[in-house]
Amino acid sequence: MKNLVYLVGLLLISTSIIAQTEKSVEGNVDNLPVREYTITINEAIVNKAGKEVKGMTINGSIPGPVLEFTEGEYAVIYVKNEMSVETSIHWHGLLLPNFYDGVPYLNTPPIEPGHTLKYEFALKQSGTYWYHSHTLLQEQSGVFGSFIIHPKKKTLEYDKELVLMLSDWTNENPMNVLRNLKRRNEWYGIRKGTATPLNQVISRGALGAQLNFWRQRMEGADIADVYYPAFLVNGEESIEYPEFKPGEKVRLRIINGGASTSFWMTFGGKDPLLISADGIDVEPVKKNKTFIGIAETYDYIVTIPQEGKVEFKIMAQDGSGTASAFFGNGKILAAKTLPRPDKIGMMKEMAKMDMKMGAHALKYRPSKDERFQMKDEYGMQMKGDAMGAMKQEGSKMVHSKMKMDNMKMQDPKMDHSKMKMDGMKMQDPKMDHSKMKMNNMKTEDQKIGDTNEMGGMDLFSEYNYDFLKSPEKTAYGKDVPVKEILLNLTGNMQRYIWSMNGVPLSETDNIKIEGDQVTRITLNNLTMMHHPMHLHGHFFRVLNENGEYSPLKHTVNVPPMQAVTIEFYGNEYGDWFFHCHILYHLMGGMARVMSYDTPPDARMKEFPASIAVAETDLFYSWGMVDASSQNTTMNLVASNLRNQFNATVEYGYNENLEAEFTYERYLHDYLRVFGGVNIENEIEDSFNEFKTVAVAGIRFLTPYLFNLDARIDSDLRPRVGIGRNLMLFPKFSVFGYYEYQLDFGWVNSLPTGINSESETVWSAGAEYFLSRNVSLVGSYDNRFGGGGGLSIRF
Repeated sequence: MKNLVYLVGLLLISTSIIAQTEKSVEGNVDNLPVREYTITINEAIVNKAGKEVKGMTINGSIPGPVLEFTEGEYAVIYVKNEMSVETSIHWHGLLLPNFYDGVPYLNTPPIEPGHTLKYEFALKQSGTYWYHSHTLLQEQSGVFGSFIIHPKKKTLEYDKELVLMLSDWTNENPMNVLRNLKRRNEWYGIRKGTATPLNQVISRGALGAQLNFWRQRMEGADIADVYYPAFLVNGEESIEYPEFKPGEKVRLRIINGGASTSFWMTFGGKDPLLISADGIDVEPVKKNKTFIGIAETYDYIVTIPQEGKVEFKIMAQDGSGTASAFFGNGKILAAKTLPRPDKIGMMKEMAKMDMKMGAHALKYRPSKDERFQMKDEYGMQMKGDAMGAMKQEGSKMVHSKMKMDNMKMQDPKMDHSKMKMDGMKMQDPKMDHSKMKMNNMKTEDQKIGDTNEMGGMDLFSEYNYDFLKSPEKTAYGKDVPVKEILLNLTGNMQRYIWSMNGVPLSETDNIKIEGDQVTRITLNNLTMMHHPMHLHGHFFRVLNENGEYSPLKHTVNVPPMQAVTIEFYGNEYGDWFFHCHILYHLMGGMARVMSYDTPPDARMKEFPASIAVAETDLFYSWGMVDASSQNTTMNLVASNLRNQFNATVEYGYNENLEAEFTYERYLHDYLRVFGGVNIENEIEDSFNEFKTVAVAGIRFLTPYLFNLDARIDSDLRPRVGIGRNLMLFPKFSVFGYYEYQLDFGWVNSLPTGINSESETVWSAGAEYFLSRNVSLVGSYDNRFGGGGGLSIRF
C-alpha cells in the first residue's frame, strides 16, 4: 500500500502542475502567498573534469536550479524521482515542520523510483540556504542546489546578486570512494600530492615527529581524504560573469556544497564586505581570506572596479586544487594565491605540544559513559605555565571570556531567523578581524602566503568565528535551564570509522532534548580532521569572543584538537539529525539523533528509523591479487563496524597451497578476536593430501603500526606473525612479514627425542603504485624464493 503522501503528490501532478517549472500564485494557505516549484532528479551522463561519467542531475543540471522565494511565502515543492533508486531532499538550514526536513526514514519518507513527494512549508526566515539529497552519497553525485529566500524588506544597498555554489567532483562512484577509504588505500594521497613519505619526513628533520605519530597509531596529519580531479563554482572550474558593470555592488551568495572539501576563499581587488553567515545577518566586516566549511554559506558585497574584473578564487583546504569566478570585464584583478598546507610542519608542531592522539572511534563497551575520561586523556596535555598561557592568550578556545551567568536574554523563544541589518555599524576595515592573541600568530596584514612552519599554539588558530558578530543580542538569560552535553569527535583512519565519544551512530541511543531549556553542546575534536557539524531544523549560538552577540549558525566547523561550544533553545518537536557534513564521515558513523521525545508522526509508520541508522553500518567488500613469478595470493574481505570476513588463498609454484577463512569481531579499533579454518597441502609438490585445522586468536594493531596475529590451532600449535608496510618515497613502499609457529607434540607425534618443532615463514618486498588499482611488486619469500609481478586491487 503506497503512502498517502505519494498518492496526493501523484494526484496533483495529474492535474498538470508538473508541467510548470515555476509558478507563483496568491494562495490561501494561512493567507500566505504560495510559490510552487517542480524539480526532477535523474541519472545522467555528465561531463566534469573533462570526462563523461554517470552522475545525478536535478532538472538536467549540476548543481540543480536556484529555488527563489520571498520571506513570508508558502513554499510548495514537488520532487520527482526518475532514477532507479530511492532518493530524498533535505532543505539545509530551513526552519520547517519536522515531517518535511527530508532525512529518509527518520522524519520523511524516501522518494521511491517513479514517485513524487510534495514538500510544503511556510518560510519564516530569509537568507542563503541550499538543498541536497540525504540518501547515501547522492549529494556527491550531483543532487544539490541553492535555496534563496529574499527578505520582505531590503536591508542593505546593492545592485545585483549572484549565487555561487562551490562543490567537489569525483569521476568515481562515491560508494567506491568510501570503499577505498575503508580499505586504507593510499592512492588518493599519492595522486593529489599530499602524502608524506619517509624520505620527505627525514629531509625535513621530522623523523621524531613521525615516530610520535606512529607510536599513537597514526600515519600523519591528515587534512582531506578524497582525491578530486576538479573543484567547481556553479559547475565550472572557471566561470565568467561579464554582465556586471563598473561601480555596481553585487551581493554574492556563496554556498559550500562540497561532499568532503572545505575551501579557502580569496578575492581580487578591494576587500569585500561580509554581511551574512548561514543565512543570518552579521555585523558587516571587510574580510578577504575566509575559510568556508562544508555546508556553510557566506554572503559578501563586492564592488565591481572601474577597470578590470575581480577574481574570486577557492582553494581546497589541502591545497589539491582551485577554481575561480570572474566578475566584470578587462584586466584580471587576481585573487591572492595561498600556499599548500605544510603537513610535515604540522606534525613537527604537534610533536612539541605533548598532544595525545588516537582516541577510540569504536569502544569496547559502547554503552559505558567515558566521555569525560576521554576528554581528559586525549588532546592537549599542557601543564603549568603552558596551560596558563593558553588560558590567558587563547581564551576563546576555552571560552574563559564567556560570562554566561551574567548574560541577559531577549525572548528565549525569539525567531533568530528574522534578525535584520538595520542600524548595523561596520567594524573598522583596518582592524585585525581574526583578533587572535596566541603566540606567533599571523594576521591578514601579514603576507598571506606566510603560513608554513607555524609556531606554538597557533597551529589551528585561524579556524575560528570571532569575525562573526550578531547585530542583536542572542544570549539566553541565567533563569533559563541549561543542559550541558559533551561530544568528543572521534575517528579511526585505519578502518575509516567516525563517531562521537567513541560510539558510532548505530551503537547509541538518541540524545534527548528538553523543550523550553537551553541545550549547550561542547564539541571536542580529538581527531586530525576538521568536522563541519550540522544540526537540522535549528539555529544555534556559536560561542565566541563576542559574548552576548555570538553569531547564530546551523553548521559549525570544529578544527582538529580544538573545542567549540554551541547552544540552542529547545522549541521544536520530533527527531532531528545532527552530524558531520563530510559525507564520508557521516556514512562512517559521526552522527546523532536529537530527539524531543514527542509522539511519532503516524505518516512514518511504514518507514522505520532503523533503516536510516543502518546506513552507517553497511558491509563493504574488497579484494586483492598479488600475481608474481614465484607465487600468487588472493585476499577477499567483507567488513562493517564490528564484523569482518576474510578469505586468503596462497599458491606457490612449488605446488604449496594454503587457504584460510576467518571471521573477526572487533572489540575496539585495534583489537579483534577471530576464528576459522586453515587448509594446507601436507606434502610439498603434491595435492594428494590436505590438512584442515581450526584456528582462533587475536589480531592487534600495535603502536608504530605493526599488524600482529597471535593464534593457536586445533593441533594446539601456537603461532605469532607480525607485518608492516612503509611508504619510503612517493608511490614507493616496502613491506615485510615474519611468522613463527611451534608444535609441542600435544596432538601431533614428534620424532623421538624432540620436544618441539618450529616453522618460520618470512617475506619482504617493495611495491610501486601505477594507479589506484595496480602496482608493480617485487618480493622474496623464504618458501618460494624471489620474483616480481603485479598487485591488483578490486
